[in-house]
Amino acid sequence: NPLTLINVARAVDQGQPVTTRTLTVSGAVARPATFTVPLGTPLREVLERAGGATIANPAYLEGGPMMGKLVTDLERPVTKTTGGLLVFPDDHLLIQRRTVPQAQVVRIAETNCVQCNLCTDLCPRHVVGHELSPHLLVRSSNFRNVGAPRIRTTALTCSECGVCEAYACPVDISPMRINMALKTVLRAEGQRYEGVLHAADPLGKERLLPSHRLVEKIRIAGMAFKAPLLEDEWHPPQVTLPLRQHIGVAALPVVEVGQHVRQGELLARIVDGALGAGVHASIDGCVYVVNHDAIVLVADRLHASA
Repeated sequence: NPLTLINVARAVDQGQPVTTRTLTVSGAVARPATFTVPLGTPLREVLERAGGATIANPAYLEGGPMMGKLVTDLERPVTKTTGGLLVFPDDHLLIQRRTVPQAQVVRIAETNCVQCNLCTDLCPRHVVGHELSPHLLVRSSNFRNVGAPRIRTTALTCSECGVCEAYACPVDISPMRINMALKTVLRAEGQRYEGVLHAADPLGKERLLPSHRLVEKIRIAGMAFKAPLLEDEWHPPQVTLPLRQHIGVAALPVVEVGQHVRQGELLARIVDGALGAGVHASIDGCVYVVNHDAIVLVADRLHASA
């Protein structure tokens, strides 16, 4: 990921924490564009900066068309992992797939799966040597988790790329959704995957997906707009910085309400001995809220006027 490499270079060479995110806004918007905003900026303001939605029935994905998550609240803040905001009609295939209830996903798998193995044959993780075999996990789910425990824990290696759902399965099953639900259960149980990495599939290069066919398959051929990079700065009046924007545990606040902070200043630290990441101020401002989930900052100019 180029942006990750840039952030690593800034951290190592300049001691600079991550306080901004460069993201793309595209799809059914007035001015598709790519720009950089302070972390914690509401997605609503990001959408407004792109001219707003151009359709009467908009629905939103945070991220890309394959791995993006459905957004139901545009007040959700931009985080370190926000890659983009895509706008589609609410009846678009990509939106419909994400709104199917989990119980229905399971019923479709139980009814339709014929164990053709296509989901496994095209699974990028499987192709590079991981033990992950989506068809076996679907089989396990269909038969109430009958199967070797090690098979079930391979779900933890799923990257949720969406190839099995969007391209591989010929009968509209979503092995990815089944894996996601299983991962939630396994993590709650404290389960870990401890398998091995096999040699990559020698036919792996023959199983790469043709981009043009994938674009047609997920029905975005008419929405592939250019989104030029805008260099102008964005100054939100308020930002909300979640204490957990990453794999690991939430960071611990080290600031108090009413405290003035500068951009880049540490707001919450990593828990001792735990996996996590610190949270830093993305704007100059005053600490307005501190709770178990997030820290809210109000920009200096608004704080002064208040």
